[in-house]
Amino acid sequence: MLDAEIRDRLFFKLENESKKIRIFEEVIIGSSRCDFFTVTDRLTGYEIKSDADSYARLRSQIKSYDAFFCENYLVVGRSHLKSAKEHIPEYWGIICVGDEIETVRDSKPNPKVKMKNLLRLLWKRELRNILLRYGLPKYPQKSREFITKKLIASIDSKMLLEEICSELFERDYIKEGFETPQSLARKNL
Repeated sequence: MLDAEIRDRLFFKLENESKKIRIFEEVIIGSSRCDFFTVTDRLTGYEIKSDADSYARLRSQIKSYDAFFCENYLVVGRSHLKSAKEHIPEYWGIICVGDEIETVRDSKPNPKVKMKNLLRLLWKRELRNILLRYGLPKYPQKSREFITKKLIASIDSKMLLEEICSELFERDYIKEGFETPQSLARKNL
């Protein structure tokens, strides 16, 4: 099974099993590109290794995923099922997509995630939204790094994670002037 088919089938399952979920695809995290991550009450990373893929880059991908997500899954086709456990940490989950979609191993909380990296997934405007909700200054001339440090120092990590998830749920690419696949398709009609 190839990446696109794995992705389509897994997206359908995740969206049907979750009360509230948002999926972000192909996001740069550290030195890697995340296949996709989901936002629910936490951020979950998914790395796909289709039947046509190898594990050559997985070690560096694990390091990046571990820095950015609350939990992580390796999603494999049938050909990788037997060897998947050998390539990932014990706290990573495994999902196999074949004729059925099977959660082979549930993920556990990622002990390496960094709040500063979760905040790096937000736009500067989204960081300022959180500042305002907590009655903190907007810091209009300050860098993202400065604002991130202020947020971490001022807001409990559990509450901050809720704020990050809330901002990602509300993200509107069109309002921000970004082209989406849907808006490009409409233009080409």
